[in-house]
Amino acid sequence: MSSQLPGDSDTAPWRDPRLTPAERADALLPKMSLEEKIAQLVGVWVGAEASGEGVAPHQSDMISELPQWSTVIQHGLGQLTRPFGTAPVDPVLGARSLAASQAQIVAASRFGIPAQVHEECLTGFAAWRATVYPTPLSWGASFDPDLVEAMADRIARSMRAAGVHQGLAPVLDVTRDYRWGRTEETIGEDPYLVGTTGAAYVRGLERAGVVATLKHFAGYSASRGGRNLAPVPMGPRELADVILPPFEMALRHGGARSVMNSYAEIDGLPVAADHGLLTGLLRDEWGFTGTVVADYFSVRFLETLHGVADGPADAARLALRAGIDVELPTVDTFGTPLVEAVRRGEVDEALIDGALRRVLLQKIEIGLLDEGWQELPDDVASLRLDDEASQDVAVRLAREAVVLLRNTGLLPLPVGNRVALVGPVADDPMAMLGCYSFPNHVGVHHSEFGLGLDIPSLRDELARRVPLLSHEQGCTITGEDTSGIPAAVAAAAAADVCVLA
Repeated sequence: MSSQLPGDSDTAPWRDPRLTPAERADALLPKMSLEEKIAQLVGVWVGAEASGEGVAPHQSDMISELPQWSTVIQHGLGQLTRPFGTAPVDPVLGARSLAASQAQIVAASRFGIPAQVHEECLTGFAAWRATVYPTPLSWGASFDPDLVEAMADRIARSMRAAGVHQGLAPVLDVTRDYRWGRTEETIGEDPYLVGTTGAAYVRGLERAGVVATLKHFAGYSASRGGRNLAPVPMGPRELADVILPPFEMALRHGGARSVMNSYAEIDGLPVAADHGLLTGLLRDEWGFTGTVVADYFSVRFLETLHGVADGPADAARLALRAGIDVELPTVDTFGTPLVEAVRRGEVDEALIDGALRRVLLQKIEIGLLDEGWQELPDDVASLRLDDEASQDVAVRLAREAVVLLRNTGLLPLPVGNRVALVGPVADDPMAMLGCYSFPNHVGVHHSEFGLGLDIPSLRDELARRVPLLSHEQGCTITGEDTSGIPAAVAAAAAADVCVLA
């Protein structure tokens, strides 16, 4: 179905490909009402229906009640949040469901502007039955930016085929304190390695037509004591030398078109309200012209977590003034509170217009306002998110990421050796996957669907190769039960080699 509206002139300037994106955006913006403008600055968290008939708003922890879908989209909609990454859904049915929702969005609003769709993609498209790739730590350990770029290209192609336009990756946080629980999401501890590898990922995503989102800008990984969401006790020199270079490299050498703010507060100032960082540095000094999207609920956190905003409307004002364009994951402070604050004169409508212009420019760039835009690709029936070419890239990257610190002659393992395999994840296939892979991130909450992929455990694979294999779990990752450790010790003592997982 085309995005052409009944009675909409073929010569509407915002749909005219002969004009520049800036000219098209500038023609559309003044025709929009305040409600239509603000509707383009919010997302709604949805999940694709397994029936393929549409999406359902997701009830999040932060939002106790959401309005009816028809009310949400009556003035248009900026983004759809994670239609594939909310619950397991067959890829073909998920694409049909997403297309049905886009058709409703286009039909409900005056200008027929589709929503921009985003998904997580740190270890591959976060969708059921999609290829799972190695974690960012493995990207860094491979020291192979070209292969990382090839991986990102494969990820982006699968996302585009399913109707997704934006990926929330890569993570460019430089990790130094390994107590920080999200270290697994980072590429490494060296700014140059992180920037070089991250820029390669961005090139792969952007070359295939998916908007890359750099996160978390900036300082998230430098929290005090390695605690999540803790303040960052860092001066401007260390910030400039360690934290910021990967982001600048990914913008200048990768071409990323979106940035996501950090939850952190640096020297007492929350990033989501930091005009000097999100506008002064990012836009004015570095020349970034894309969109800044809010990390999930970070605008509301200005009130509830950081305590610098006097209510939701004030939080929206602070975020817009700082340079945040889109509130994610779902409509909250940028909804009714912001509309009412503008009407009362508490928020300058020029802030809305500035953010909206950037959002419209990006939608025009990715073709959402073109006459020929279609909600559903013609070849959707053959959509497959895990194929041999993608699996080949994944296994090549996994192999290159293996780090051997020292070999005293034990490797490769002789066929006749007695091998004891011990440890809490030795027989757990999920241990082979990163935290942002769909099976770990979403699938664990829907075990009835299965992993969606054939993933052997370390025990499965060693048993195929080592005839004399014994296995003892020993203990679990969590909990205090150590009763299995003596059996694991005995197995190790009776073997020639012990493999600990």
